[in-house]
Amino acid sequence: MTNEEKLLRDGLTALNLPTDDDKVAKLLAFVALIEKWNKTYNLTAIRRRDEMVNLHLLDSVSILPHLEGKRMIDVGTGAGLPSIPLSIFCPDIEFQLLDSNAKKTRFVQQAILELKLPNVKVTHSRVEDFEPEKLFDTVLTRAFASLSEIVELTQHLISENGTLLCMKGQTPEEELAAANAQTTLISINVPHIEAERCLVKIKK
Repeated sequence: MTNEEKLLRDGLTALNLPTDDDKVAKLLAFVALIEKWNKTYNLTAIRRRDEMVNLHLLDSVSILPHLEGKRMIDVGTGAGLPSIPLSIFCPDIEFQLLDSNAKKTRFVQQAILELKLPNVKVTHSRVEDFEPEKLFDTVLTRAFASLSEIVELTQHLISENGTLLCMKGQTPEEELAAANAQTTLISINVPHIEAERCLVKIKK
């Protein structure tokens, strides 16, 4: 077993998530794809596979218990985070990934094909220009913008009783104060990561 696989399996166990071989293989294949494309597409500043396991895979799936509904949109998905790792665990949830960077959406499209993820779609668009045919139960963002900007930019995407989930590092006190919305702060513990992580939940 490689070091990355051990890190991943240990981390998933700590998060009380399944460690079946199929899921582990897909997650590690995703990291290998990021590493391969990173050389020309500059998808992420993280270069080492073990760090990708912790900072990309485990960080993404740590929010799994807080997903609501059957339709998600990941705004500013970048290299497909957090939604590609989440989609591997949630085959019955429909994920729409959105990014305005064409290189990144090309990579995500390739990852969807190679990992055989029928529940994931990617669209190259700015969030303000994207008009969905059907609204989403949950809007996900990871390091996309400030809370008040996110609330403003994503209102047209969220269904009536939908939820906005924003992944943040340290508690964004100033952003919480500035956001004109009722927020719930959830502390997130990511295995192998010392840094503070939190999830800001906003109900529409």
